[in-house]
Amino acid sequence: MLNKYLVEFLGTFFVLFIVIYTGNFLAIGGALALTIYLGGGNFNPAVSIMMAVAKKLPKNELVGLISAQILGALAAFGLYNIIKTK
Repeated sequence: MLNKYLVEFLGTFFVLFIVIYTGNFLAIGGALALTIYLGGGNFNPAVSIMMAVAKKLPKNELVGLISAQILGALAAFGLYNIIKTK
């Protein structure tokens, strides 16, 4: 179970960091495709909610997945701020 949350955290972190840092649509698409191919996660709270509503994701995992996604996004933003201030 921890593995699923770690995949969501790292995938969200990677994709969002690419979005913030590059803004390049090809890099963003490539990063998203790579993370989905390697991890198979949702990487977006809206997608996770939709999957739970469609009964393709257990609702008892929803809070943990969204928390991992939010933490991954905050970590990506934090790393971006560290890099940009140097």
